[in-house]
Amino acid sequence: MSRACRAAALGLAVLAAPALAGSDVAPPPRVHEVARGDTLVGLAKRYGATVGAFVSANQLRGPDAPLTPGQRLVIPAPPTRPPVSKTRAPAKGLATPAMARPAPPAGPRPPASFVLAVPDFDEVRLAFAWPAEGPVTSTFGRRRSGWHRGIDIKAERGTPVWAAAAGVVLVSRVEPRYGRVIKLAHDYDIVTVYAHNEQNLVRAGDRVAAGETIATVGKTGRATADHVHFEIRRNGRAYNPLYLLPLPPRIAHVEETDESPADE
Repeated sequence: MSRACRAAALGLAVLAAPALAGSDVAPPPRVHEVARGDTLVGLAKRYGATVGAFVSANQLRGPDAPLTPGQRLVIPAPPTRPPVSKTRAPAKGLATPAMARPAPPAGPRPPASFVLAVPDFDEVRLAFAWPAEGPVTSTFGRRRSGWHRGIDIKAERGTPVWAAAAGVVLVSRVEPRYGRVIKLAHDYDIVTVYAHNEQNLVRAGDRVAAGETIATVGKTGRATADHVHFEIRRNGRAYNPLYLLPLPPRIAHVEETDESPADE
């Protein structure tokens, strides 16, 4: 082979090398098998993705799509961070657009016992169920009258209130704001609260199963309508129950239906 032919062949080989290197077959997508109690919010947090990415990757009907134990979901890739731009510092005395605009005022801080973020309960193997059937009329967090430690579920007076998980009755009594209230202790230092009941049907020390009727709906204490005020606490801190209950959340028109204490 002549020198010119060898050079041409070598050039073709070099050009083909990147194409061959880039022709590797893509790895198969990761898959998660849905377990009881899994939610899209929890899965998104676990895998560093977003709820929207899970919906898109699995062609779900929306972020409130129900999940079924045994269902297999494709785990979307976590969002990539944009590259950090290496810009030169502005000359002294010159204001950048960010410097020219004052920072927006920070909102009111929640009490120390409130956790507004998605719960970091990776080690917890406890599935919660809805304590009553009905729409959520008041959500967790900031309200006009202060901070709301749980959610309010609207229901007719006398409707059964169910234990959200198996546990032991810590408290079954009347309190000034909560009215007739039940507090259940669960594994992993978790406590659930059921307030404004018309009747309490269990006593302190009783063991209850998940889904067992423990009370009936009412509006005792400081409440303006029949409903269940429901809280999830861990080590004295209040968490948003909507992050831990099965979807869909069934949010209705939000209104203030009780005056539960911010700190107890």
